[in-house]
Amino acid sequence: MTRFQTLVARDLRLALRQGADSILVVGFFVITVALFPFGIGPEAGTLTRVAPGILWVTALLASMLSLDRLFQADWEDGSLELLLLTPTPLEVVVAAKVTAHWLTTGLPLLVATPVLALLLGLEPEGYMTLLTGMALGTPALSLLGAIGAALVLGARRGGVLVALLVLPLAVPVLIFGAGAVDAAVQGLDATASLEILGAILLATLLLGPVAAAAALRQALE
Repeated sequence: MTRFQTLVARDLRLALRQGADSILVVGFFVITVALFPFGIGPEAGTLTRVAPGILWVTALLASMLSLDRLFQADWEDGSLELLLLTPTPLEVVVAAKVTAHWLTTGLPLLVATPVLALLLGLEPEGYMTLLTGMALGTPALSLLGAIGAALVLGARRGGVLVALLVLPLAVPVLIFGAGAVDAAVQGLDATASLEILGAILLATLLLGPVAAAAALRQALE
């Protein structure tokens, strides 16, 4: 646990020192959501109906922006090879880097979500479900992204490749996340969709670091 916390703190310092990734992700999220009223019209009923889908799709795309750099910087300066030689299991290293990635990208998205939901006129009944779904879904997206980032490590145009690999895997998160908000807005029980999101998060927590670590070992050989 101490090594895990040390690795998370290291990646947080590096991310906060640069700061560009967090600003880019949140900026993309805010600007893209703000453009939808211009594209589909300012009618409150239309925006309210499509708000859950807009927020989830945009959050998914925004989370993809910085995934290609999840391991890239450490790979380029040789830090990743040194981490592989340490007693710390590579799965723990991956989990720490994913945690730092979520804290610097997923958490800001979560914070910005209520404001953008208000902009789109989301019904008040859907706010808590939306935030709960985002809290469950965004870490799963980071874990899935870690697998994609590890598979394309060192490849040219890694960002495009990561998106092609991860987006199909992220479709269930999108479906159940938006579906939970729709159910809450219509006065239905959204518990089932949230439970499925929790199951997806649990599965990615168990399998994501293992799969990403295996891909990293293959890339470093």
